[in-house]
Formats: sequence, structure tokens, C-alpha cells
Amino acid sequence: MTATAIRVEGIEKSYKDLQVLRGVGFEVARGSIFALLGSNGAGKTTLVRILSTLLKADGGTATVQGFDVASEPGQVRDAISLTGQFAAVDEVLTGRENLVLVAKLRHRKDPGAVADELLERFSLTDAGGRKASEYSGGMRRRLDIAMSLVGDPSVIFLDEPTTGLDPQARIDVWQTVKELAGNGTTVLLTTQYLDEAEQLAERIAILHKGTIIQNGTLDELKRLLPPAEVEYIEKQPSLEDVFLALTGEAAEEQEQEQKEASR
Repeated sequence: MTATAIRVEGIEKSYKDLQVLRGVGFEVARGSIFALLGSNGAGKTTLVRILSTLLKADGGTATVQGFDVASEPGQVRDAISLTGQFAAVDEVLTGRENLVLVAKLRHRKDPGAVADELLERFSLTDAGGRKASEYSGGMRRRLDIAMSLVGDPSVIFLDEPTTGLDPQARIDVWQTVKELAGNGTTVLLTTQYLDEAEQLAERIAILHKGTIIQNGTLDELKRLLPPAEVEYIEKQPSLEDVFLALTGEAAEEQEQEQKEASR
């Protein structure tokens, strides 16, 4: 077993004349949280679909747990789990019934015990007998992540895990993600929320227009910009400052504001 859980080299993907991914490459250490940060349309979901064997790349290679996503998709699927942007729970079933169903589909020996363990792990035991339709957004997302952990996958992909959640629900999901990594699970999450990447990730790759334009720890990314000094107070750049400077979106927004002001 190597120290690298995910290796991506020169991945390319186009839809007709639209090139979505342009030679993307990075590595994710085993047991770490890696954030793929980018705006809508940057190519994040397309890359996750390639890594989870749901989509074929046009070029480049990628391995998960040492298995090639193109030539060994079965082994990759056995090693991973994927949680999409919207919770995939069955709202007609109770929380426990959702977990039991997934455990049966994954041929676990004791589906009920698996469900009860995960309900306890995600602080959902008291809500286990209620229909998922009655859950709050944060509870539904925690149940969704719990369902994805049936079978103990070594790698989990979280695609925009807190989209649409209120602040407290986001914090609950963040804690869940941290616990996953603390238990040895490798987590690759995509997000457009700067504070989410800042709170969770050990390494952050900024994906912009299909290309990784920077990859590093939070401290490494912050060192890309000089600190601003105001009346002898040194202000360290935030991740937002780094992101806007690297993608050029700050300049684009300023230019747009100037155009509107001149009308």
C-alpha cells in the first residue's frame, strides 16, 4: 500500500467543442482531506465523475488506491464511495431503513447492526425511526454520508457536500468530514466555498477553467500574496484573496462595476 490514495495525471475531457478539463494533475495522500476549490463550471464534478468511474476521460491517467480508473473500474468502485451534491436518501423510508437497504445491497452480513452502528456514529440514533422526509437538511446530509460509508470504503468523494445547508448544518457536516479523516478515510471534496476549504482541507487545489492553477497547503497558498500593512498592523491574505488573485475574478468584477457605473 502506497502513501498516495489518489493520483491524477494529465486528465482531459471535452464535450464536443467545449474543453472542460485541460491536463489536470494532483495527488492525494492516504487518510487526508483534499479540497478541489473552484467556481461553478470549473470542471470539479466532471473530474469526480471520472475518478469514480462514471465517466471516461479523453486523455491522461488516474488511479485510486493503486487501481486504474479506466482499466480496473471494478476494483476502484470497491474502494470508494461517492456522495453527490444532493442527498440520495429515500424520503419514504426511515433513516434506519435507508441504511439497512444499502447494507443489504452491499451484501453485509448483519444489515441491522450496520445500520445501528452508523446511526450512533452520526448522532442519528434518536431519529432512526423517523422518515427521512422529516429530517432537517443537515440530518439528511449526515444520513447520506452514513449511507455512503456502508462497506467501509477507504476513499470517499464528496461533491459540494454542504450546498444549500444552513450555517449550523454546514458545521455539523464539517465535523463529520473531519471525523472521517481522523478514522483513516481519504476524503476528496469539491467546493466553491472558500471557508469550507479553509476549515477542512490539508491541501487545496484551485481548479479554474479546467486547469489546476495552484495546489498547496493553506499556508503555502497564503504565502503567494504579500501581507498588507495598514498602520503598523500586518494583515495576512485570506484564502479568498489568493483565489481571486489567481483566477483574476477580482479584476473582472472590478471592471464590470466600472462599466456599470459609467452607464
